[in-house]
Amino acid sequence: MDDLKVSVIQPYIHWQNIDANLADLEEKIWQIEEHTHLIVLPEMFNTGFTMLASKYSELMNGKTFRWLRQMAGQTGAVITGSYIVCEKNYFYNRLLWMKPDGSFLTYDKRHLFRLTQENKYFRKGKELLIADLNGWKICPLICYDLRFPVWSRNIYLLDQNRLSYDIGIYIANWPAARINAWDTLLKARAMENSCYTIGVNRIGIDGNGIEYTGHSTVFNPKGEELLTFSNESKAVTTRLSYDFLLNYRQKFPIFLDGDQFEINFN
Repeated sequence: MDDLKVSVIQPYIHWQNIDANLADLEEKIWQIEEHTHLIVLPEMFNTGFTMLASKYSELMNGKTFRWLRQMAGQTGAVITGSYIVCEKNYFYNRLLWMKPDGSFLTYDKRHLFRLTQENKYFRKGKELLIADLNGWKICPLICYDLRFPVWSRNIYLLDQNRLSYDIGIYIANWPAARINAWDTLLKARAMENSCYTIGVNRIGIDGNGIEYTGHSTVFNPKGEELLTFSNESKAVTTRLSYDFLLNYRQKFPIFLDGDQFEINFN
């Protein structure tokens, strides 16, 4: 399997200003100098973490969807991030996995953050997404999902002789007040799931006075940092080695002793 180039964009998000955020992100995308396979944006990248779902939601063919499709087509890379989508009169914190050919996959945030009453304004997702990119299996998740390891459990598929995914991605608006949990849990998810783990956060202060200090990062399956951001707005590209991943899994196959269970979707 070839190496995978992943570009992480940690932006300053302009509060509830879709046009400003898309313009700023587009500028950062074009600052990526080398060809990349995957561009990762944070949670609610076009508005910030707002509960004004009815005001800032879009239909699936709306402005942000068309922007993602345009950026993916022009860069030749998959672009992923979440924003508020309205579908059949329900609101979703929805991640789009937009491919260069205009086709796409979606993931709706499963765990809704009740401290901001996200669970009252949004409908939770019921399906995990495992996307394929150049043979790599990738599981993208959203913010609060990070605190629930059962949902992101990397299951060994006996019939395929491989794990469910090779890269776990967590996109977020994770506040500075709880950044220690972000740093710790991302590292834990990498080690317990024997996979690369990517965390993409934002910076700035939102309209509710909540501060975000970034700490976007990439861990290898040993829990070693390959890339880390401080409190700055920028795009950085890193290369992930499949040979390293396969060699690590062969030498330390802890997943073979994992417990079997099923998730109740109620």
